[in-house]
Amino acid sequence: MRSRLPALRHISLRARIGILAALVAAVAVVLVSVAAFVIVRANILATLDDNLLQRASAAAQSELSDPASLAGIPPEVLGAADIRIALLQAGPTGPPRALSAEGPASAPPLGDEEVSVARGTQDYSVRTAGSADGAYRVVAVQAGEGRALVIGQRLAPTQEVLTKLGVALPIIGGIGVALAAIAGVAVARAGLRPVQRLTTATERIATTGQLDPIPVSGSDELARLTHSFNEMLGGLAASQEQQRRLVADAGHELRTPLTSLRTNLELLAAADRPGAPLLPESDRAEILDDVRAQVEELSQLVGDLVELARDDAPRMMAEPVELTDVVDRALERARRRAGDIEFEVHLVPWTLVGDSTALERAVLNLLDNAAKWSPPDGRVRVEAKVLDEWTVVLEVADQGPGIADEDLPHVFDRFYRADQARTMPGSGLGLAIVRQVAGRHGGAVWAQRAPEGGALLVLRLPGRRPTE
Repeated sequence: MRSRLPALRHISLRARIGILAALVAAVAVVLVSVAAFVIVRANILATLDDNLLQRASAAAQSELSDPASLAGIPPEVLGAADIRIALLQAGPTGPPRALSAEGPASAPPLGDEEVSVARGTQDYSVRTAGSADGAYRVVAVQAGEGRALVIGQRLAPTQEVLTKLGVALPIIGGIGVALAAIAGVAVARAGLRPVQRLTTATERIATTGQLDPIPVSGSDELARLTHSFNEMLGGLAASQEQQRRLVADAGHELRTPLTSLRTNLELLAAADRPGAPLLPESDRAEILDDVRAQVEELSQLVGDLVELARDDAPRMMAEPVELTDVVDRALERARRRAGDIEFEVHLVPWTLVGDSTALERAVLNLLDNAAKWSPPDGRVRVEAKVLDEWTVVLEVADQGPGIADEDLPHVFDRFYRADQARTMPGSGLGLAIVRQVAGRHGGAVWAQRAPEGGALLVLRLPGRRPTE
């Protein structure tokens, strides 16, 4: 049995459905054929028995119950009808005696059942008995005291009909099985056509990498499966496009600091060659400061790229976090970078479960962005507002030029930089990291215009007020 299993694995699903349909049809045909044969045979024999009993009862009430009248029946009549008839006499004690038109040799098969009817212990009897010239269906009815009229009819014609029926039923059943197998294959071919399209599409995707959607027709389960597969293809295509954009944008952002770094290093190397003009110490110190700044910029950019390029979200350190502590630490770092920018802070106690390091980085990016766009001696408003029992928003508003309406939906995209921001420092990844951190904590982030006239960036986070 186990040796056949590998061969069965190579049979296609279409063939399996056809084989299954043929097997089911074969079982049904066998059951129906057997039932039909048994029912038809029983009906034929019942009809024959009823006919013989009626004839025997009519003969018993006629002159045939008289031995003299029975002897006068022409033999041709009984022989042409394939019937044998006899009058059985059986006394209470003596042996039974049979009278027939042509003598004892022409009498139907007789036995104890017929003797019981003649002696009156049974009203009638019906049985199948054999003789030298074949099987007979024999019935006996009472024909007076101590007598029974017995009629036997040969079963050869009936058995011939049953034989033909037994041959015809398997032939018709075999045809039905073949038609069922063909219909099963045809239905499987039509039903599995969407699956075949899915298989072809996956093979094409694996070979060419093209993520074109599959045509969908109908509204059944396979059509819904195709819709789901198309949605998956759309997601894969969007992911591929996002990766291409990430690589292209990263290459563009990395090219500028790398070019500047290479130029400064080549300048330092050229100044150290024998015979080259001496580079003033102030210029050398300035170049080294530029190199250090460019290395830090590259390190920050590479770290941001690694953070945003990961398909799987890094495991968060899920722990209770006080939002006020996170904002205070981010403000301490932002003030060191912001110079003369003033931060106006209004916070409320709020506790959430998350990664304090990631949250601090997100808040710091919001503060750095606001400080970068604020004018000299400007003010940045940092305010936490409770929306409901389970939600708080952190607003960071500046007094800068604000965000154009066409840029509002894109400020949190990777590497997106408005036209007026292209000359300013930054990689365009800081706000994208803010959105990523907000999403991982079950929150959201959006941008709008601030009442102060500049940009208003809002970070929404779940949590609750700490209990007193």
